[in-house]
This record gives sequence, C-alpha cells and structure tokens, in this order.
Amino acid sequence: MRKFHVIEAFRNDQPVLPMRQTLGSGGYDLASLYEVTIKPNEIVMIQTGLKVEMPKNEVMLVFPRSSLGLKKRLMMANNVGVIDSDYFNTPSNEGHIMIPLYNFGQETVTINKGERVAQGIFTSYETTTDDQPLNLNRFGGFGSTDSNL
Repeated sequence: MRKFHVIEAFRNDQPVLPMRQTLGSGGYDLASLYEVTIKPNEIVMIQTGLKVEMPKNEVMLVFPRSSLGLKKRLMMANNVGVIDSDYFNTPSNEGHIMIPLYNFGQETVTINKGERVAQGIFTSYETTTDDQPLNLNRFGGFGSTDSNL
C-alpha cells in the first residue's frame, strides 16, 4: 500500500493531501500546513500535517519545487529528503513529513498556508546481500540514526 494519511493531531488544521498536478507528473506536491515567515539566513521546518505509508522496499524522496529557489530564494536545507518506509507511525512524531527550508535571499519570505513547497517521488531500493541493519526499529526522524555512527 502507498498512501498519504493526515496525522490525527493536525486533522483540525486541514492539511492538504498531496497530489500530482498532471497525468505525467512524477511528484506529489507537498504543501505547508501553516503560514510561515522565513528571515534571511534562517532555516524553518515546514510542517505538512501528513505521514506516508509505503511498501518496505520503498522510500519517498523529497525535492524542492523548481520555482522555490528561483522565485522565493529558498532551498531545502537537507538538499533532498529521504522518507523511509519505517518512518510511518514512529513513536516520536507519527512519521510527520516536515520540510526544512533555508532562505538564502536577502529578504524575508512568507510561505502561505496550503502553498506547495516540495514534491515527493516514490522509488524502490535494493540492499546488499550481506546487509545487516544496526537497528531493527526506528524511534525518531531527522538525524535520529546518527547516534549509531
């Protein structure tokens, strides 16, 4: 199953469910749950109020929308986001999809509620024949597995 879900804690905020804009679009547009102001040289986590369920051998890659840098002088602080299948329903935040945006411009930028800022693309992946993950379960999100290095 591959499906976006609204996180219960954000249901009243009416998150925008991602959708492809055309039949030929590969990405599902991800929108901001709230109006957010980003000052120059500031990084802000854009909340979506969503989580995504997908097969175990898939990830959702999150890329900025092409207009983000050109029109708003914003970029994703992590360049490309990787949403793993086991991020869904993690105890720390239910698998909340968040997008870290960095304002590299010289003016404050406003992201409006419901504004599309990124796109998620599903892809499958392969593992090595001798693969042995360090952990069997995930407990967090951004940077949560760094402590094992």
